[in-house]
Amino acid sequence: MSKKKKKDSNADPNERVITENRKARHDYHILDMMECGIVLVGSEVKTLRVGAVQLSEAYARVRNGEVWLVGCDIPEYTEANRFNHKPKRDRKLLLHNREIKRFAMRAMEKGLTLVPLKMYFKSGKAKVLLGLCKGKQDFDKRAVQKKAEADRNLRMAMMKHVR
Repeated sequence: MSKKKKKDSNADPNERVITENRKARHDYHILDMMECGIVLVGSEVKTLRVGAVQLSEAYARVRNGEVWLVGCDIPEYTEANRFNHKPKRDRKLLLHNREIKRFAMRAMEKGLTLVPLKMYFKSGKAKVLLGLCKGKQDFDKRAVQKKAEADRNLRMAMMKHVR
């Protein structure tokens, strides 16, 4: 018998997650999110289909009216021989001009940055979920951790009480 994986009720059937930047949710307050396309070469897409990509140190930057993904590591595809790509190159993100003005220009404010939260395939196209984030202080991180622990203890107490 095969085991079936339980799917999220709000998960899109046309969406396949490649990687998530879980560290971003720990290090930043996420103020706003936006989905955008990404310009890739063929060997990069093949590497993404394998699932080898590193978003943990990546961020987005506005340059000359365009948004670029910087620091995203997509390793070389072993089968691509001489037609391979550079693993750490800057990649252009696809946003409309009004989206760049509304969303990305807010990142120019003091203390805000654009961080990739998730990379996924949606209807066969590579997409990046970009978040407008503000950095957390250490005491913020401790408060969130303390609240999660209190919630966990409360759930455990409720489960013991029900039994």
